[in-house]
Amino acid sequence: MDLSKILTIAGKSGLFEVVSQTKNGLIVESLTDGKRQPVFATSRSSMLEDISIFTDEGDVPLKDVLWKIFQTTEGQPVENPKKEPEKATRLFEEVLPDYDRDRVHFSDIRKVFTWYNILLEKGLITQPEEEKEKKEDEPAKEDHSAEKNPGKEGTSGKK
Repeated sequence: MDLSKILTIAGKSGLFEVVSQTKNGLIVESLTDGKRQPVFATSRSSMLEDISIFTDEGDVPLKDVLWKIFQTTEGQPVENPKKEPEKATRLFEEVLPDYDRDRVHFSDIRKVFTWYNILLEKGLITQPEEEKEKKEDEPAKEDHSAEKNPGKEGTSGKK
């Protein structure tokens, strides 16, 4: 999942995709309504790639949390967390049981679920690269071990 071109802007709802760069900032397009607008260097904005969630053990990148939500909900959207805050909190605890309850507030959980729904709707939630590589390496290791000495069982290699 590539979140390097997706950003959130303080004071504006939704997520935005970087379309172009100007000398004073960026041109972004809203993922919700498709409208384009400028974002200046003075605006408080954050790339989703740079956001992480505090846990008791350290920080977890947002893309990993989004993927865990996707797996937990089996690719389904999350119900509006504003309507049922307890249910949203329980789901977040299931997804990330060791999140830091002192530093991660309900407003943060609500944002994560809102972002998840927007990204899911646009088809931008995909398996993280690290997990893809692990899954690709496992079968490859099995294949390489079978290919090391094909048809040479029982020979010493000396003549």
